[in-house]
Amino acid sequence: MALYKTITVNNDTKVLIWKIEESFEELNRDMQLTNHCQQRLDGMRSEIHQRGFLSVRHLLAQFGYTDFDLFYDDKGKPHLKDGKHISITHSFQFSAIIVSKSIPVGIDIEMQRDKIVRIAHKFTPLYEYRTLANHEALVRKLTIVWGGKESIYKVYSEKGLSFLKHIDIDDFSMDVSHTKGNVYYGNETARYALDFLEFEGFTCVFALEENRS
Repeated sequence: MALYKTITVNNDTKVLIWKIEESFEELNRDMQLTNHCQQRLDGMRSEIHQRGFLSVRHLLAQFGYTDFDLFYDDKGKPHLKDGKHISITHSFQFSAIIVSKSIPVGIDIEMQRDKIVRIAHKFTPLYEYRTLANHEALVRKLTIVWGGKESIYKVYSEKGLSFLKHIDIDDFSMDVSHTKGNVYYGNETARYALDFLEFEGFTCVFALEENRS
């Protein structure tokens, strides 16, 4: 099985990344799913999505969990029955989960693609990136910003939250691999620590909630 990377964020929090190299049959062998998740799997038209879904269950097993330890609330946010915090992501041939005993967390993996430049105006002011040296640097940085906002969105999990209007990412150097993000929504504010890494043309960003008031 293809456990790709393990990141120990702190004593309470760990990230696991899986490279999906197995076939659907290999990933599905002896897999036990809840009725809800089996129906979700059966309803997926894309084998890539099916393999991503199953690889997440193999990542759960690395933490000692099964699909029966996982449930989703009415917003689609995953939870663990033992009360630990979890977030899940998969994109093409990679999937990842983050689990924390004590801190609300979110995670996102994205493939680095030119498309991010075309849609950037929907989630961030493009003029903020005018100093970047070249197109590749722009794609990389925008992918990190998108991943940061997506991971924060997964933690905050409020209907109507806008990437463009309500979530800000502090400026950062590509060499540092971490930054901060903020949510300003209604009368609430929240602050998040963000870490990111790049590998094989993909970007992974994970968020840890620092405060929410």
